[in-house]
Amino acid sequence: MRKVALLLIVLLGVAFFATVSRCEDDEPEEKEEADEDDSDDEEDEDEDDDTEVKEENGVLILNDNNFETFMEGKDTVLVEFYAPWCGHCKQFAPEYEKIAQALKENDPPIPVAKVDATVASELASRFEVSGYPTIKILKNGEPVDYDGERTQKAIVERVKEVAQPDWKPPPEATLVLTKDNFDETVNNADIILVEFYAPWCGHCKRLAPEYEKAAKELSQRTPPIPLAKVDATVENEIATRFGVTGYPTLKIFRKGKVFDYNGPREKYGIVEYMGEQAGPPSKQVQAAKQVQELIKDGDDAVIVGVFSSEQDAGYEIYIEACNALREDFTFRHSFSSEVAKLLKASPGQIVIVQPEKFRSKYEPASHTLTVKDSTSVTEVQDFFKKHVIPLVGHRKPSNDAKRYTKRPLVVVYYGVDFSFDYRKATQFWRSKVLEVAKDFPEYTFAIADEEDYAEELKSLGLSESGEEVNVGILADGGKKFAMEPEEFDSEVLEEFVMAFKKGKLKPIIKSQPVPKNNKGPVKVVVGKTFDEVVMDTEKDVLIEFYAPWCGHCKKLEPDYLALGKKYKGEKNLVIAKMDATANDVPNESYKVEGFPTIYFAPSNSKHSPVKLEGGDRTVEGLSKFLEKHATKLSQKRDEL
Repeated sequence: MRKVALLLIVLLGVAFFATVSRCEDDEPEEKEEADEDDSDDEEDEDEDDDTEVKEENGVLILNDNNFETFMEGKDTVLVEFYAPWCGHCKQFAPEYEKIAQALKENDPPIPVAKVDATVASELASRFEVSGYPTIKILKNGEPVDYDGERTQKAIVERVKEVAQPDWKPPPEATLVLTKDNFDETVNNADIILVEFYAPWCGHCKRLAPEYEKAAKELSQRTPPIPLAKVDATVENEIATRFGVTGYPTLKIFRKGKVFDYNGPREKYGIVEYMGEQAGPPSKQVQAAKQVQELIKDGDDAVIVGVFSSEQDAGYEIYIEACNALREDFTFRHSFSSEVAKLLKASPGQIVIVQPEKFRSKYEPASHTLTVKDSTSVTEVQDFFKKHVIPLVGHRKPSNDAKRYTKRPLVVVYYGVDFSFDYRKATQFWRSKVLEVAKDFPEYTFAIADEEDYAEELKSLGLSESGEEVNVGILADGGKKFAMEPEEFDSEVLEEFVMAFKKGKLKPIIKSQPVPKNNKGPVKVVVGKTFDEVVMDTEKDVLIEFYAPWCGHCKKLEPDYLALGKKYKGEKNLVIAKMDATANDVPNESYKVEGFPTIYFAPSNSKHSPVKLEGGDRTVEGLSKFLEKHATKLSQKRDEL
């Protein structure tokens, strides 16, 4: 037994020393593995080092972290801003690599680089990149836009030109106006477009390159159409004179008379729009046949001024009246006796004729205004507006904003189609509406295609009515009224309109349920409580219209809540919010075209609320806005 025990002890000792020996042998391997891991980490760190400028097929790769260092001391650099997913960028890549090779062989070599604008957001923002690929030539760090062909020959030639030591950027085509030259410039110009801007305004910065490109192109026209700009933060008096309250504001001037600019804000749109604006507002017609065709097949009122010549004093008044309304109406004039005879007009008269399809026995076929020396431009414009729509016209998306903004508007929805096969059915229902419209001259009546206004029918609760014809009334303040679905006839329509006139109808308002507990620092407004809360003439109200999915709204939420807490002690001030996607805003003075939209509704001016335009949406910024317009604060507070 002793021998067995001794043998076990020996075996255990051997096993112990073997284990220790194996562990000691393993240690260097683990250390080596650790060293390898460290080495890998260092390699990863090297790979992640985006301050190093790398090269890909001869094109240098720049980003937010290495751009500034690389640019130091460089006279000229060609840079392409691209997006990896952009098809045009992929197509352009081989050509760009050839450009890089060509400029590398230049004496001295000119660096060619590219920036992934989807990653290098700071650079993309700084250089106002809005499309891909965007090519810029950087001359001593300052960008020079490239708008030429995307070919090796064109780009290399332009880069070499800019790289010349004596190259200087051409002077701006956009005129700079100040108090010293503003009046003289706009008073002498047949037409000029003026931008009122603020140097800090993001929208102005985005517009600037497009505006300058348009200015260059329009300056080369015959005659040229000048574009100008005014720094409204410096020239306050000029900005105030023309009612500039936001930036950028664009105005058209004709011999000193101002008109709103309602065109696009990119180069091609500005050029096209101003080209149209530079032409005469009225087209000359020489043959009676031209007018006859418009009356027979037209879709809008035919307006013709009849004059003896361009020297006719009435013609000048007519043209001036047309200028201000040229976007809303199509104007024509004639010096032809044949046209005058057709229209039963004498020189110095303006005639408005409705197309044949809109005529009825309840209204005259035409309206005539005699233009005298004493006739004002406003009188002529009022004549246009009063008679441009027939007793029952065709409301559609293309003419809605120009013809059917007056309220109350009675709309009869059905399958409106004036093509040959369906004209008879369309006119059958329209004739029923005419019988009622003649007795309510204070209201505007229109027919509308149910497919064109499917969303409007839905908001009226009539999309599933099952009736062939449905009726709604769009009233003042954004209120809507729906006729109960029933078989349509003139008597039914008359009863509905009369009930509206007597105030017996209840408006249709899309609304979330009225909150049961609404005592928080920010009051929740829904469609049904809008008038009660926002239109309360005893209180000032700041209201935010938001969308639950809107990122800007979510970012604003903590500041808006803090604002509510700050003013919670003010009994005559309400800080409110409303989900504009789930509730109707039953007042047209509170237009919501984006999120968040914030209005201040003073107690004494509920129908003229003040909109927060851009500005500071912090607690401090909102406080300043609120206190500037408040009428009911117990005391002004500057502290948070």
